[in-house]
Amino acid sequence: MDALLSILGTIVVESGRILCGCVYPKINSLVKLQSNLDALKRDIKGLIDLKNSLKEELVSEGRNGKVATTQVNEWLREVEAIELTVNSIQAGTITNNENLRRCCLHCSLRYRLSREVEEKLKEVERLLSAGNFPRGVVAVNPPPKVVEQIPGPSIEGQTTASRNLARVLDLLKDDGVRSFGIWGMGGVGKTTLVKTLNNNLENTSLAQLFSLVLWVTVSKDLDLKRIQASIAERLKLPIIEDVQRMAIKLLETLKKERKFLLILDDIWTRIDLDEVGIPRPDVHLGSKIILTSRSLDVCREMKTDQQLKVEVLSYEESWAMFCGNAGEVADGENIKPLAEAITRECRGLPLAIITVGRAMRGKTMVELWKNALSALRRSVPDIKGIEKEVFRPLKWSYDSLEGQNTKPCFLYCSLFPEDFSIKVSELIQYWVAEGLLDEHQNFEESFNRGRALIESLIDSCLLEHGAEAGSVKMHDVVRDVAIWIASSEQGSESLVRSGMGLSQIPEGVTWKSLKRISFMKNKITSLPDSVVECSEVSTLLLQDNDPLETFPERFLQGFQALGVLNLSGTRIKSLPLSLVQLDELRALLLGDCFYLKEFPPLGGLRKLKVLDLNRTRIRELPHGIEELSNLRQLNLFGTHKLEAIRPATLSRLSGLEVLDMTSSAYKLGVQGKEKEGQVTWEDLGFLQHLVVLYVRLDNIPNLPLGYSSLLQRLLRFHIELSHPDNVCYVHGPSYKLDERKISILGPMNVSEAKLEGLLYSASDLVLIKCTGMSKMCENLARNTNVGFTGLKSLTINGCDSLAPMTGNAYAGQDILPNLEELTLYDLEFLESISELTGQLGLRFSRLRFMKVTYCPRLMYLIPGNLCQKLEKLEEIKLSRCDSLSSLFHDSIVDNAIPNLRILELEKLKSFCRWQMSWPCLEQIKVENCPLLRKLPLSTQSANALREISGELDWWNLLEWDDDHSKSSLQQYFQSKVSQPVFLAAYKHFSDTTNTKIYLRVSWLPHVQLIRMAPVIYLLCSCPSKKQYHPPEICPANTKALQWHTTDHLGWKKEIS
Repeated sequence: MDALLSILGTIVVESGRILCGCVYPKINSLVKLQSNLDALKRDIKGLIDLKNSLKEELVSEGRNGKVATTQVNEWLREVEAIELTVNSIQAGTITNNENLRRCCLHCSLRYRLSREVEEKLKEVERLLSAGNFPRGVVAVNPPPKVVEQIPGPSIEGQTTASRNLARVLDLLKDDGVRSFGIWGMGGVGKTTLVKTLNNNLENTSLAQLFSLVLWVTVSKDLDLKRIQASIAERLKLPIIEDVQRMAIKLLETLKKERKFLLILDDIWTRIDLDEVGIPRPDVHLGSKIILTSRSLDVCREMKTDQQLKVEVLSYEESWAMFCGNAGEVADGENIKPLAEAITRECRGLPLAIITVGRAMRGKTMVELWKNALSALRRSVPDIKGIEKEVFRPLKWSYDSLEGQNTKPCFLYCSLFPEDFSIKVSELIQYWVAEGLLDEHQNFEESFNRGRALIESLIDSCLLEHGAEAGSVKMHDVVRDVAIWIASSEQGSESLVRSGMGLSQIPEGVTWKSLKRISFMKNKITSLPDSVVECSEVSTLLLQDNDPLETFPERFLQGFQALGVLNLSGTRIKSLPLSLVQLDELRALLLGDCFYLKEFPPLGGLRKLKVLDLNRTRIRELPHGIEELSNLRQLNLFGTHKLEAIRPATLSRLSGLEVLDMTSSAYKLGVQGKEKEGQVTWEDLGFLQHLVVLYVRLDNIPNLPLGYSSLLQRLLRFHIELSHPDNVCYVHGPSYKLDERKISILGPMNVSEAKLEGLLYSASDLVLIKCTGMSKMCENLARNTNVGFTGLKSLTINGCDSLAPMTGNAYAGQDILPNLEELTLYDLEFLESISELTGQLGLRFSRLRFMKVTYCPRLMYLIPGNLCQKLEKLEEIKLSRCDSLSSLFHDSIVDNAIPNLRILELEKLKSFCRWQMSWPCLEQIKVENCPLLRKLPLSTQSANALREISGELDWWNLLEWDDDHSKSSLQQYFQSKVSQPVFLAAYKHFSDTTNTKIYLRVSWLPHVQLIRMAPVIYLLCSCPSKKQYHPPEICPANTKALQWHTTDHLGWKKEIS
C-alpha cells in the first residue's frame, strides 16, 4: 500500500511541476506585455536617433568622397526593416487594446503579441548595441570606377576626329598592339581625341575589355611624384613621398587588376614605367597603354607598337568650327569673306580656330575683321588670346628642341612664304652657309646631318613634308610662331616679308638689329640706290621677284656680314662691283636668272662655298672663279649658252665637292680626242674632294676594267655620253640619293664601246638611239667574269636589234644579277624578251619593275624559255605593243609573276588568255584599250584587288562569264577621263558626274575655265608661265594642281 501511494505521489508531483513550468512563462509574459511595449517604444526611438546620427555622418563623409561600409549598409537595412515592424506592432496594439482587456478569451492573442514584442525588443537592443561602430568603420573610400568621366569638347560632326577615334578603337581591339602613340602638332586635338575615347569607353562594348581605365596628364616638366600621385589618387591609395616605395605599392595594386588601360597625355620625354610603378603591357597581358605627344621620337622611345598621327582639319571642318565659336556674325554678308580668309589662315589647327573664333565672337565691325586678318598675315599676335593660348603653348615645342643650332635652323625655315615647299638640298645649303652646320664637314656629312635635323623637326611637328619629293614646309601657324620668336629673340631677329605681293622695300624698317631678311616671292621692281646699314645681316633672300631687273651699286655696301645672297628668279642682267666686297659671303644663288650674263670678277669672294648659276645666260665661267679654293658646290645646270671654260679652271677648284652640269651646252672631252682648250674628263681627276658629279661627255672614255679612281669615290653621278655634234639633251635632275647613272645618247654606234670600266661603278644604264647593240652586248658578256653587280636599272630606248648576229647567245651567266628595273621603249625590232635573256644572260631574279612601250613586234612579255618564276616582280606597265596578246607564252600554265601588285595597260588587246591566280594584285589601270574585252580574273582569283581604273565606256562593254563576277568587281572600279585633248578647242569644260577623275591635258590655248566636281589630280601643261595665263580652276576636293611648262619651269599649287 505504501509503495502504491509513493508511486501516485511521484506522478502527482511531476505532473504539477510540468503544469506549472508550462503555465508560468505564459503568465509572466502576459503580465509584462505593457512594460515590454513601453521598453520597445523607448528603445526604437533610441535606435532611430542612432540611425539618423549615422546617416548625417555618412553625408558628411560623402562630401570627402567616402561611402558607407558594407557592415554599416547592412545595419541600416536591418534598422529600416525593424522600424517598420515595430511601427506595425504599435499601431495594432492601440487598436486591439480594449479587446485585450475585455475578457480572457483574448488570452491567446495577448500571449502571441506579448511574445512578438519580446522578440522585437531583443532585436532592437541587439541593433542598438551593434550600432556603436568604431571610428573609421562607418565610411571608407569607394573602389575606383572603371571609367572616370573627364570634361572636354565634343567631336560630334568632325569627320577627321571621328575617323581618328575609330582608328584608336580598332587599335584597342587589336591583341597584337599593347601600346600606341598618338602624335601631332600642338593644338591639333590629341587631348580632345583621348578624352573622347576615355568618356566613350563607359558606354561601349570595349568597357568590358578593361577592369580599370586610368588617365594621367604628364605635361612638359616631367615629375614622377606627380604622376604617381595622380595614379594613386585614382586607385584610392595613400600617397607615399618616397618614389621607390610608391612605385612598389602602385605595382602591387595594378597587378591585381584584370586588365587596365593607361592613358598618358601630353608626354614630352621618355618615362620609365618601372620607376613609376606601372606593369609593362608585355608582361601584364591584356593591359594597354596609350600616350599622346607632339614628338614621334617620344613615341619611339616609349617603344610603342603603333603610332597614329593626328592631322589638321579640312577646310569644311575648320569653317564649321570657326562659325561655332564666332557665332552668326561670321556668316554676315560683308564679314563672311574675311571670316573665311581668317579660317584659311588658321590652316585647320583647332586651337587657333577656336581661339580666334572666340575673340571675334559678336564683333560686327568690318574694320575689326580686316585688322584680325592683317595681324594673322603679319604673324603678329594682336588678336585677343592668341599669344597666351596659341603662340606660347606652341613655343613649348621650340623650347624643347635639343642639339646644337637646332633652334636657329628651325627659325630659318620661317623666312619662306606661307605654305611654301622648301627643297631640302637648298635648306641644307643655307644652313651650311650660315654656319649652323659644321662647315668643316664634307658634303655627305653636312647633308646627312641636315637631313637628320630636318627629320627631327618633322618628328616634333615643327616641319611637314612638302608638296614635292625632297621638300619640307611649315604649317602656317607654326611659321607665325617662329616669326614671332625670331622677331624678339636676341641674335635671331628677322624681317620676314615673303610672299606678300610687295612692289617696293617698305620704309621705316629698323635695319641695324636684324640678322636675317626675306623679301622673296614678291613683285619688287627696284631696290634702294643707297647704303642700307645692315651690318649684322647674314642672310638676304630676294629670289622670285620677277620684275626686278637692276641691282644698284650702293645697296650691298652696308651688308658687311652677309653670308647668303639669293637673287634667283629675277630679271637682273648684271651684278654690281660691290658684290666682291662681301668678304663673308658663303652662298651666292643666282638660279633661273635667265637674263644674267655679266659678272664682276669673283676672285675676292674667298669664303664662297656655294655658287648657283643654273639657267643663267653665261657664255663662260666668271673671271676669278678659279681662285675660289673654298668653293664646294658649283651648279651649272641648264646653262644652254655656256660655250667655254678656261683651261685649268675646274681643276684648280681644289675644294669642289659637287659639280652639276646637267643640261649644260658645255661638254667635256676625252683625252686624246679633245678639242683645243677643252676641259677633259681626265681633268676632273684632280678634284680629290668631288663626291657628286653631273656632266656631259662628247665621247666614251676608254676606262680600264676595274677602273676605280674618280667614279669609285663619287657618291652620286650622272655621266651623259653623246656624239660631239649632238645637241643639248634636256632632262631634269634626279632626286635619287643613290643615283649612279650612265646615259649614252645617240645617234651613236656602241659596237666597239669599252663600257666595262664605267658600268662597274654604275647603278643605272640608259641607252637611247644607239646602234651596234648586239655587238656591245656580246662584248659585255665576254669581258666580265662576275657581272655588273651594282647595276640595278636598265633603260633601252629606240635602239637597234638585240638579237645575236650569229644566232647564238653569248652570255654564260647573268651579267646583271641585281637588276631591279627594266624599261624598254620604241624597240621596233624586239620580238621577244629572250633576246635580252640570251645576249646578257638575264634571269630577272631580282626584277621589281618592268615597263614596255612601243614595241610593235613583241608577242609575249614572259617568254616560254624562262626557267623560273619572277618572284620579285611587283609592277608592270605595258603600252602600245600592238602584237602582244598575252603576258605569258602559251607554254606557261602557272602564273610566272605571283607577287605582281600593279598592272598598267594601254592600247592592248589582252594580257592573259585564261584565268590565273593573282594573289597579290592590288591595282589595274587600263587606258585606251577598246579591244580588251575581258578581264581574266575574279574576286576569288585576285582577292587583294583594290582598284580598277579605266574609261567608263570600256568598263560597260566588258564581257563577263556571269553577272556575279562583274558585280563583285564593280566596287573597285574608278572612272577615268583618259584623253581630254579636245579641251584645246573649248572655252569651258565641265564634268560633275564622275566619281573620281584623273584629268591630264596638254595645251589649252582657248580654255578660260575648267570646272569639275571631285577632281583628284590635275596635270596641265603650257608653253611658258610668263606668256600664258592658265585658266581658272574650279574643283571641289582637288588635292593637287600642277602646271608644267615646256621650258621645265614646274610648280605646284595646293587647293584645299
